[in-house]
Amino acid sequence: MLTLENLELVARGKVRDLYRLDTGLLMVASDRISAFDVVMPTAIPDKGRILTRLSCFWFDHLRPVVANHVVSTDLACLDLADDDRTWLEGRSMIVREAKVLPVECVVRGYLAGSGWRDYQTSGAIAGLQLPSGLQHGDRLPEPVFTPSTKAPAGMHDETITFDSVIDRLGRECAGRVRSLALELYEEAHAEAGRRGIILADTKFEFGIIDGDIALVDECLTSDSSRFWPADSWQPGTHPVSLDKQILRAWLDTRTSWARTPPAPDIPQEIVERIRHGYIEACERLTGRPFT
Repeated sequence: MLTLENLELVARGKVRDLYRLDTGLLMVASDRISAFDVVMPTAIPDKGRILTRLSCFWFDHLRPVVANHVVSTDLACLDLADDDRTWLEGRSMIVREAKVLPVECVVRGYLAGSGWRDYQTSGAIAGLQLPSGLQHGDRLPEPVFTPSTKAPAGMHDETITFDSVIDRLGRECAGRVRSLALELYEEAHAEAGRRGIILADTKFEFGIIDGDIALVDECLTSDSSRFWPADSWQPGTHPVSLDKQILRAWLDTRTSWARTPPAPDIPQEIVERIRHGYIEACERLTGRPFT
């Protein structure tokens, strides 16, 4: 019988744990939450199941654009102990192992977050000059690819230029992931729009499986994306957030915290707001109630 204790832990990220199976890997989304690359001491109940449901919805929807690493979410093939099965159900995916590319593939369709801060300073993001006079929350003339580093634990990701991506991946691979990221964003933005959600920006991760580029990790979740209800969006304002911005906004009020471990405990009121925002995004995007 399999237990998490006797499975090999391959990697532990800020949110996900990877275990080795006889064929492939078991990817488990915990209820941990991070911000500014620091894991918070307070978990968000059900968060791992919400992220997994959203990821699986988008992996399936975007499969015609690019292959992904998902094999199955059905754990029936694993002889799991009852307690572990109860924990893992709904938050786990059996996936193919990939050689993950060392670049975060960020696409922005609207001006917000670190993109807004960079624009205020230089009028550009990732070396791409933008029109002058844009406001916070404005839709960009066209989506832009603004990649970042994949920093080691304890370090912060940094926005890089496309030339830096070429240095890391080679020209052909860099061009391919940029093209894929932009195509995936356009398709997801259109689908989310049909469901009353604005996909302001998102982060994709790619890896190499059997010699081809595939979409890996998570996909278009409230952890990796900025979701706004379409009916509340207005340029020049800070739209309602159905994503991690709820946590970031609260942390910005903690002026004594230097964005290094240890992070402050999250109050129950903020925990509930985050959870409800994540659930609303999940239900609206997938068209299914979260129970």
